[in-house]
Amino acid sequence: MYIFPNPAHSISEVKRMFEKSIWSMSASGRMRPALQGDIRTDAVVIGAGMAGILTAHFLEQAGVQCVVLEADRIGSGQTKNTTAKVTSQHSLIYEKLLQDVGAEKAQQYARANQEAIERYRILARKYKNNVDWQDCPSYLYTNRDTKELKREYEAAKKLGIPAELVENINLPFEVKQALKFEGQGQFHPLKFLYSIAEKLTVYEKTKVKYVEDQVVKTDQGQVHAEHIVFACHYPFQNRPGYYFMRMHQERSYVSALAVGTTLEGMYYGIDKDGISLRQWGDNLLIGGGSHRTGKLGAGSPYDYLTHIADSYWPGCPEVARWSAQDCMTLDGIPYIGQYSSSTPNWYVATGFRKWGMTSSMVSAMILSDLICKRKSEYAEVFSPQRFRMQTSMAPLLNESGHAVTGLLKQLVGIPKEKLEGLRPGHGGIVEYEGSKYGVYKDELGVTYAVSARCPHMGCQLQWNKVEKSWDCPCHGSRFDYRGKRLDEPAQEDIECHIGKGN
Repeated sequence: MYIFPNPAHSISEVKRMFEKSIWSMSASGRMRPALQGDIRTDAVVIGAGMAGILTAHFLEQAGVQCVVLEADRIGSGQTKNTTAKVTSQHSLIYEKLLQDVGAEKAQQYARANQEAIERYRILARKYKNNVDWQDCPSYLYTNRDTKELKREYEAAKKLGIPAELVENINLPFEVKQALKFEGQGQFHPLKFLYSIAEKLTVYEKTKVKYVEDQVVKTDQGQVHAEHIVFACHYPFQNRPGYYFMRMHQERSYVSALAVGTTLEGMYYGIDKDGISLRQWGDNLLIGGGSHRTGKLGAGSPYDYLTHIADSYWPGCPEVARWSAQDCMTLDGIPYIGQYSSSTPNWYVATGFRKWGMTSSMVSAMILSDLICKRKSEYAEVFSPQRFRMQTSMAPLLNESGHAVTGLLKQLVGIPKEKLEGLRPGHGGIVEYEGSKYGVYKDELGVTYAVSARCPHMGCQLQWNKVEKSWDCPCHGSRFDYRGKRLDEPAQEDIECHIGKGN
């Protein structure tokens, strides 16, 4: 069935309406029931994305009875929006690790991610051709200064990672140098996820409201468990843990082109305007345009990706476009392990930056070891209890600054927009009877007004003109223009008041 858009919508609005990842368009999983009543189990995992499903899989393999609770559907969060690069090449990370945490912990990080690739490879073989697994190299590249790549190469060699500096790679634009990691991989993330989840007990449409001691509370019932795993992208329980003080979120964008030709390998540009590339079938995935959530610049990231596509792959039609949101820790290392020192039976996996696939597997490896009382050789470097003054204090102060700015805007900031001055297709903060509202006016003049105050911790929301959403610059919560929650840590929608159109 074809859906014909309203002719009143602009081209940009029509594209936004149809934003959907190529993975979501090409795979679907069977529906699971919601939780009904109270149950008891050994372990409960909150979140049915890659990290949660893999953790539950390893626990079940170890004989630990486990259930997974998912607010929406399996893989409906960030997993469906990944570019699905399975690599230990996490941009320029290894030189920084050697400087910040020393050789021993840097080695832990490297070995953990190398093992993660191999574990994916083993599981992919088990499911044969159902997950579109491909062994391939990964490249970091630059068309400017090569000094950083050379230092990263030396760091990788010290840590035992097979690496090579190359100058000729198969890209249609100039590259001065690239750092190649052999033995990496790529796959279809949802096909893989659905295969792993097939035999697991997953309750969908079961939103967790609160966790207390060893009880997970939902509207449909309670789960009593000895072990509780937060694998829900952003830990929604502010205390203990205080993860909202130790992370921010960033958005990034992907455009998929039907190119027909084959690109061997995965590519990630380290320059400020660099793009990421990988192939799936006849489709080329171009990623880029990252920015802090709530801090969108003047231009559109999608327009930038379109410019890249037109410049180097002219005439190739866009078949999909989508965006993703990533949690960024203070020191660039994920938080994987005990949720807080006061909750010994709670565990967390978050802060994967742009590298959710290997980080999900590393999370499952570490958390299953901890829950099963096995020694984890990788737990120390990823421990959420770490705080390194040298590497974390400046980012912590920066995060605090963003939070204070967002709160002050909400408390004393004066809105610049007037309701009558809003143009169709635009949004802005307006004041009405002493209260601030975020108002969007559609192409027909209908207005949609929501509170400008983020329900998470009270910061003022900002209008995202590209995705037609209200974004929190403090902690990254997002809402569509009708107030429906799109991204955590906020846990509820915002009430929307709809005005008449022209």
